[in-house]
Amino acid sequence: MIYPRPITVTWSLLCVLALGTACSNGGQPGAQVANQPNAQPNSAAGDEAAIRTLDSAWVRAVAAKNLDQITAYYAADGVLMAPGAPMATGTDALRKGWTGLMATPGFALTFAPNTVSVAGTMAYEVGDYQLTMNDKSGKPQTSKGKYVVIWGKQSDGSWKALVDAPTTTL
Repeated sequence: MIYPRPITVTWSLLCVLALGTACSNGGQPGAQVANQPNAQPNSAAGDEAAIRTLDSAWVRAVAAKNLDQITAYYAADGVLMAPGAPMATGTDALRKGWTGLMATPGFALTFAPNTVSVAGTMAYEVGDYQLTMNDKSGKPQTSKGKYVVIWGKQSDGSWKALVDAPTTTL
């Protein structure tokens, strides 16, 4: 049976989470992001709160165009799958992708999770974003979209984005 895309994506995410939870934490420990709370072991509510706090700080880093902070939210082998752009994997590619995006005239980005679901050392969030960039005439154009971020808990207890997948909303 062929399922509509949203169901396929949801099942894919659940499979990724189930696989990640069943396996040991394969994420590389990374530099802890400044002011990142350490979640309590076995506390899904604490982990959810930590991820929501990370999102708020991540939005502030984007507003400040602080490339080092922005990329620090990703695991060393993190992936950004931005619409219309090549997949960026790893710190260097993430830095290059974010540098290009932030250099766009009129760039502004905000995002916030609607849902954060934690399953052991893996979590995913689904949310909305708003991206503003100038059009060819220099007039700001705002687009809205949805995104999914898959998070992995690192050996030091911090959370890092493993996959960041925004999409546009028509």
